[in-house]
Amino acid sequence: MAGRSHSRVKPSPDPFPESSPDDGSTATGSSGAIVDLLVVFAVVFFVYHLALIVGLGLVAGLFILSPPVTDNLLSVVASVYAHQGLGHLLSNSIALVVFGWPVARATTRVRFHVFFLLTGAIAGLSQIVLTNAAAAAPILGVPGTGGVIGASGGVFALFGYLIASNRLSAGLASFVEVPQWLTAVVFVGLAAAITLATAGPGIALLAHFTGFLVGMLAGRARILHVGASSSR
Repeated sequence: MAGRSHSRVKPSPDPFPESSPDDGSTATGSSGAIVDLLVVFAVVFFVYHLALIVGLGLVAGLFILSPPVTDNLLSVVASVYAHQGLGHLLSNSIALVVFGWPVARATTRVRFHVFFLLTGAIAGLSQIVLTNAAAAAPILGVPGTGGVIGASGGVFALFGYLIASNRLSAGLASFVEVPQWLTAVVFVGLAAAITLATAGPGIALLAHFTGFLVGMLAGRARILHVGASSSR
């Protein structure tokens, strides 16, 4: 609730306050969304690998996004939270904490979860659709993707959002007038550079690229930013 006219508002104790684009007020957020995701990661990891151990292939298949995606729409969501192995789980969890915590502090829990799910799903779908479309063109000689699993698309989106929406980026954008076409070139170039830096066997590069690029576009628009309400 906002303080009334006779109330004194104390400064926010938040060490990473985020300024509102309108009135400079501090956005109240919570890192609880990060804890939520870590718990979901752990639960899904347990269920997925238990299904593999006991031979429930149909259950395990629910966590892998594979073509044709229309045959198993649940996997569009489930694959965002699943991980192939312990190393995969730990690397994405660490990256989530590093890149997601500042974003979670600047937005609401619901917005954070919706953003993570949507960007993760878009990233996974792009990997499946684009690589298999390229594989259908013999002249390109690009192999298709049989399946996608993991939260890296959503994590890369958080990384991109953090880069494009932080105060330094906003300050430079307000100080130097940059043409829209140049901004687009910089975003695509940065997304490509980050993607190539994470290249490796079995890595869904297009998912990383798409997640990071979508995250930067969302960060540029600051779609997750909310102003804080001051308490008495």
